Amino acid sequence: MTAPLRVLHVYSGNLYGGVESMLVTLAQTRDLIPKMEQNFALCFEGRLSEELKKFGIAAHFLGNVSISKIWTVWRARRKLNALLAAKMFDCVICHAFWPYVVFAPAIRKTDVKLLVWCHDRPADHWLERWARRTKPDLIIANSRYTADGATTLFPDVRTEVLYCPVVERVGFRSSHEREAFRTELSVKSGDVVILIAARLEEWKGHRILLESLATLKAHPNWQLWIAGGAQRPHEQTYLIELKALAASGGIETRVRFLGQRADIPQLMAGADIYCQPNVTPEPFGVSYIEALYAGLPVIASAEGGPLETITSTCGILVPPRDRVKLTQAMEELIKSSEMRRQLSAQAKSRAIEISAPRGVLSKLHTHLATLTRN
Repeated sequence: MTAPLRVLHVYSGNLYGGVESMLVTLAQTRDLIPKMEQNFALCFEGRLSEELKKFGIAAHFLGNVSISKIWTVWRARRKLNALLAAKMFDCVICHAFWPYVVFAPAIRKTDVKLLVWCHDRPADHWLERWARRTKPDLIIANSRYTADGATTLFPDVRTEVLYCPVVERVGFRSSHEREAFRTELSVKSGDVVILIAARLEEWKGHRILLESLATLKAHPNWQLWIAGGAQRPHEQTYLIELKALAASGGIETRVRFLGQRADIPQLMAGADIYCQPNVTPEPFGVSYIEALYAGLPVIASAEGGPLETITSTCGILVPPRDRVKLTQAMEELIKSSEMRRQLSAQAKSRAIEISAPRGVLSKLHTHLATLTRN
């Protein structure tokens, strides 16, 4: 039998968001493609490493790294070199440009194929300018939007678009469980729950969402769930600002700041609408796909990844930063249970079409096998 293709995914691991969620999905679904063995190396221990352990994967730790402290970079590169020498990896995938800048020069000196998986569109950041110094063998981009930017960094490197794999996670086994969950979160009978589950970053659109809902406070039957906790000081400041904004808009009693949650599948299954109106483009948006799997109609900004994933059969795309159009979309869905039902009916099939793990991992294996044969 042919030996499986051995892949090492390299990432920082100190925060938790869409990229981390995708890496956990790779771990969870690794047996779908037996011809590909997936391994993980991280710089920091944290929630990501703990989530990987749940699926029987012990990540290789390369040591805490600060690029401003060059000795920590050299130390981590030595650890990676030792790992590559001890294990017969066919390729290393650096997820995002931070680990690429840290490790690509060391990987490039070996015979192992070097890839960068772009999870965000390059924006002429100093990390990206530094990344240009080392040429990868292949670029993987999480959307065509991201790929268009990545090709400006490495115009002569092959780029493949691979949407993020996302697993369907069942929230409840029965409608009774769903209603009990909603009651626990103080949802009244007949209320329409709007959910946003995203990192507490301003570009995710929490502010414009609250401002738009403030104009709908005369409508009695909605409430908003905001899932996501502050992981860094600027996020804590942002959270304080959002709570003040809800109070000033007179909707503080209808907005629940849920903090960091481990029960996102239940939140998705317990909500009625998913609304994440980014004010700058979302490169892909794992949370949108999770919402579609849960049968939620999605409201998103018409730019970036959602232009490729959200269609009129499963959601509503609104012009970015347009409070009027955003308010109209939410009001329409709040009022019309029939419209919510119609969009919900097509949501899951759209998620499967985009992000079913077996299909995504099969494509990944094909790209990597082609690369390693050359």
